[in-house]
Amino acid sequence: MPEHDLQLQLAELRSQLAQDTPLTEEERASLQVIAHDIELRLANQGVVDHQNDSLVDGVNLAVERFEVSHPNTAMTLRNIMQTLANMGI
Repeated sequence: MPEHDLQLQLAELRSQLAQDTPLTEEERASLQVIAHDIELRLANQGVVDHQNDSLVDGVNLAVERFEVSHPNTAMTLRNIMQTLANMGI
């Protein structure tokens, strides 16, 4: 079930990226990398992946980065962090 939650949160992140949200190209690229990493994680379910730490670190840094300027995006990223924690990542 956490995988389903993660897919929903990924869809929400993709939706936010598709909207005309005022993001710099660097911010947009950063979020797209996170979305791509989550997609890879979902595609490789059950595979021990040593890049899990970098995924969690990347999401955590993004939460801090977007907390003030884009609170809705930061909230979506926090939800992703919680789901990853629930998955044991």
